[in-house]
Amino acid sequence: MKLPPIVSSLEVGFFTILLVTGLSTPGQAEITSLDTGNIEDILNNAGVALVNFYADWCRFSQMLQPIFEEASNIAREEFPDVTQVVFARVDCDQHSDIAQRYRISKYPTLKLFRNGMMMKREYRGQRSVTAIADFIRQQKVDPIKEIHSLEEVNIADRDRRNIIGYFDQKDSENYHTFEKVANILRDDCVFLAAFGDVSQTERFSGDNVIYKPMGETVPDMVYLGSLTNFDLTYAWAQDKCVPLVREITFENGEELTEEGIPFLILFHVKEDTESLEKFQHEVARQLISEKGSINFLHADCEKFRHPLLHIQKTPADCPVIAIDSFRHMYVYPEFRDIEIPGKLRQFVLDLHSGKLHREFHHGPDPTDSTPGQEEIGEVASNPPESSFQKLAPSETRYTLLRDRDEL
Repeated sequence: MKLPPIVSSLEVGFFTILLVTGLSTPGQAEITSLDTGNIEDILNNAGVALVNFYADWCRFSQMLQPIFEEASNIAREEFPDVTQVVFARVDCDQHSDIAQRYRISKYPTLKLFRNGMMMKREYRGQRSVTAIADFIRQQKVDPIKEIHSLEEVNIADRDRRNIIGYFDQKDSENYHTFEKVANILRDDCVFLAAFGDVSQTERFSGDNVIYKPMGETVPDMVYLGSLTNFDLTYAWAQDKCVPLVREITFENGEELTEEGIPFLILFHVKEDTESLEKFQHEVARQLISEKGSINFLHADCEKFRHPLLHIQKTPADCPVIAIDSFRHMYVYPEFRDIEIPGKLRQFVLDLHSGKLHREFHHGPDPTDSTPGQEEIGEVASNPPESSFQKLAPSETRYTLLRDRDEL
């Protein structure tokens, strides 16, 4: 490029820097700063919003800022409609009320919103422009597969949970509700839809939605509520798509650990579905009232050998049930006893009451049937320390607020 002769040497140097580094002009990134005055309006009107909860003093937040801005530039080029994709940020020091509302416990936290509704899973992927841009592209992919023949329903993957909608028209209020639900639960269920003549035989009393559970022999379940009522439709679909007993993996371990409630875990061999079904049945029968105070999980014995060794077990001992309180681990005595009415429930109640921890330190609580037991003294060793706490958010990636409070 030939420069005009009147350009000064200083201007040449600055011009060269621009060419070499590709610096963008200030203000190019369209990051919306959220506060109490605008957060509801902006999030409610955004199809997808990725919100960065940060603090200026946090070094990880500082490192993420230019990456987040560049990713937003890419998203704006690919999705120019400002209501399709929004990149936003919350300064948590300036707006602690917002941070508390969304239970921010670490910086930076990237939360995903759809039409104002916060998604359960936040972004925990690689902090790079490419990875964040790819994540947004994935969120914009239609989660519903249109089926053109009912034969496609018969060959649906029964290793996944399937929700199938049969609609007269695609441009209808019923389908828009279904679409909204599918976007929220896209990671938990497979969503299929048929329209017009293809779906006619399944629309005997109007538009129809069914749930096909995992397994070939499990019967379908029909949604009986109003399809124009989003809250009812979403609650029904969530109940079907998000199982009471979830599988823990290394991919979702951080997310589950950050929920902050203890784990009741069944360790089982992957092929041992019978033990898993028994565990699921007894959790539903004995512990449904404890949902919200403890996470019901199952784990592959081979993949989680280390936690098993931590409680002096091996895959050969599976199935094994244990509680991880994030301080200690406690082993359920015998798996075969889970079918004894109330026994698994009592194990969980003993955690909440402190009995499990107390008995590990001091032996069994004294009872009328064991007079004088309190004089025995400490007969038990300390329980093993938590193993799954190691899957929690790492201080090499986040500033954890408990650490900040200790400064």
